[in-house]
Amino acid sequence: MSFTVALAGDTMLGRSVADQLRHSARADALLAAELRDVIGTADLFVLNLECCISERGEPWPAPGKEFFFRAPPSAAEVLAELGADCVTLANNHALDYGRDALADTLTLLARSGIRTVGAGENTAAAREFTVLEAGGSRLAVIGVADHPPDYAAHAHRPGTAYADLRHGVPAWLTALVGRAAEAADAVLVTPHWGPNMTTRPPHHVRAAARALLPAGATLIAGHSAHVFHGVAGPVVYDLGDFIDDYAVHPWLRNDLGLLYLATFDGPDPRHLAVTRLEAIPLVLGFCHTRPAEGEDRTWIRDRLTLACAELGTAVTERDGRLLVDVPSPAGGSANLPG
Repeated sequence: MSFTVALAGDTMLGRSVADQLRHSARADALLAAELRDVIGTADLFVLNLECCISERGEPWPAPGKEFFFRAPPSAAEVLAELGADCVTLANNHALDYGRDALADTLTLLARSGIRTVGAGENTAAAREFTVLEAGGSRLAVIGVADHPPDYAAHAHRPGTAYADLRHGVPAWLTALVGRAAEAADAVLVTPHWGPNMTTRPPHHVRAAARALLPAGATLIAGHSAHVFHGVAGPVVYDLGDFIDDYAVHPWLRNDLGLLYLATFDGPDPRHLAVTRLEAIPLVLGFCHTRPAEGEDRTWIRDRLTLACAELGTAVTERDGRLLVDVPSPAGGSANLPG
């Protein structure tokens, strides 16, 4: 049975976004109605939450750390209003205000009915997958981050699901993906990987994707660069940003992004594949995201087309959306990660 998942990248609700949420804790304060309607058409919505949600804590004492993101408790309710079913906390901002703030984040999201992956009270909890249900099918979601190592969970210490992907995919991660594939009809792996402000995936990210797919991943949707990357097979290397107050790079244009819709289907209901992948161009204004139009839409289309072409993937435009070629369930397409 088919279902569709909306996928959004880095969602930062701290700093000026947090101020806006304190003034108006409503979804329309952050996201245009047209985009909320698009998300509403999907069966599930998964995003990377690049902040903690808490009123507690002090900035993490890491030498040289420049940015600290913390959202007010109302942010959890706003995410629920946006339709978020699951967020990954495996990133370099989940512990920006310490372990008490992470604990608050987990509690507040759970109270709002939002599942979390990629962080927890210990190593086992941080590395666990969750299973979402839609249309009679089950989607397992896994969150993992390749930085920073000091945020990693330990046996008796809260933190994130950290994997040093620069030195290969660890056995625990491939085993986790395999276990998730046995428990669900499809597996979404959403890694926070690679450096900031880059236009294409580095070697270790591409190598990790090649290892995660045969382990059982149905779709890999990454983030971290703040700039969207190309797609190869069922791998969206970087979703880019979704909501923030960030300064805009003049030519990388991190204020232009994509909201993806991935459709899962296939002849075998126990082993679904991604049969359709489309993207809606976005403009990230200051603390508010809206659909892209005119020259912004053209820039996004051309940039995604070029980034995908470098990976052997075709992009077409239809009814204002960008359709990205993905392999058929029978494996007829050859554009797998290289």
